[in-house]
Amino acid sequence: MTDVPVHDVPAGFERAKFSSPFLDMAGPYHVRSDEESIVVGMRIHKGQINHINVAHGGVLGTLADVALSLQVHESECPRLPVATMSLNTNYLAAAKLGDWVEAYANIDRISKRTAYCSGRIVCGDQILMTMSAVFAILRK
Repeated sequence: MTDVPVHDVPAGFERAKFSSPFLDMAGPYHVRSDEESIVVGMRIHKGQINHINVAHGGVLGTLADVALSLQVHESECPRLPVATMSLNTNYLAAAKLGDWVEAYANIDRISKRTAYCSGRIVCGDQILMTMSAVFAILRK
């Protein structure tokens, strides 16, 4: 098994500007803005593979949380600070070493204090995960 360079990123994606020590370790993440949403993508690398040679479930779970929360964060100006209240994931297929995966997120409902989101993670035409989350909006 060979490692695929994480810098092999499809056209239209830029390195994400959000950062924390955990997200730097979990990624790297890349973003692309579509007409209605932000797509978060990443290349599965050797450090994310588990003992059965697929991406660890936590890799996709973290990507789900990142994509859903980013969609809410970027939905208003000034940007909304958010905290995850719940995250539900359905693992449908595995990501493998070298796969480029993309997370798509939608805001289903947003109020002054709470946002409800859903989405999916795909690799090409295959759906790897569906997800939904509730976020607390930490308005001042």
